[in-house]
Amino acid sequence: MRAIVFERNGGPEVLEFKEMPASTPGAGEVLVDVEAIGVNYRDVYERQGGGYGSDPPAIIGVEGAGKIHDTGERVAWANVAGSYAEQVSAPRDKLVAVPEGLSSEVAAGALLQGMTANYLAADSYPIAEGDWVLVHAAAGGVGQLLTQIAKARGGRVIATTSTEEKAHLAREAGADEVIGYDGFAARAKEISGEGVAAVYDGVGQTTFREGFKALRPTGRMILYGAASGRPDPIDPGMLVAGSWYVQRPTLQTYTRTPDRLREQARELFGLIEAGKLEVRIGARYPLEQARQAHEDLEARKTSGKLLLIP
Repeated sequence: MRAIVFERNGGPEVLEFKEMPASTPGAGEVLVDVEAIGVNYRDVYERQGGGYGSDPPAIIGVEGAGKIHDTGERVAWANVAGSYAEQVSAPRDKLVAVPEGLSSEVAAGALLQGMTANYLAADSYPIAEGDWVLVHAAAGGVGQLLTQIAKARGGRVIATTSTEEKAHLAREAGADEVIGYDGFAARAKEISGEGVAAVYDGVGQTTFREGFKALRPTGRMILYGAASGRPDPIDPGMLVAGSWYVQRPTLQTYTRTPDRLREQARELFGLIEAGKLEVRIGARYPLEQARQAHEDLEARKTSGKLLLIP
């Protein structure tokens, strides 16, 4: 079995394409032949270290889709360690069924980021008809899905992007307004009037503090990622200025039981099947090119979802 292994923490150069012993399922597990693997920023954090994901030496990654080896059942997953591989032994209760009309690429491309976008829009702040929200990195994997779900719920989206090409992608996803990062808070306030109901921030260090200036009274700052680094700590007293809320949610919390996982996946796949959500695959790489995929992701050269194909 071939897989991507990291023997130590570090940059993309620590990722190695290696022959590994065949995966052997344990109690409560099944062997899955992997057909598509999702590449996510959480994989960068795992590779870099700091207590996120597996410790080296290990096979990296957690998301994918394929077929159960013994039965041929099509499944997908968003939290199975060692997913950058041709096969994976997966706990049965971490797998979700893939509807007949969805390809393995779409399932792997949608599950982790799509469930994230769904809980952000439906739970972290339940977007209501007419709400203005600010979506950072709206051309990214989560950003494009979140924008579409926000629009499906009747919200109005202000999107931030770094290039005109990415601005075009945000508009295609349904963003009402697309702005750059320079002075984004003042511009968002100007567009929305009182301020936005929620800021969805997957960027982190470079956007977090300014984002508060874009919020309306009782607005919500939702930090779901840190692509530019973890923000500096804040004094809770600063929230008094607008009676604001802050949340740092994780998908693990929102899918913490098998029933919750299946419900999140069911809602997500239902949106896709209904034509309300389009999953844009930004790039496909052979499994052995995982290092290049990480380099492109960190350099922000990509848009949409990145996949590895075994």
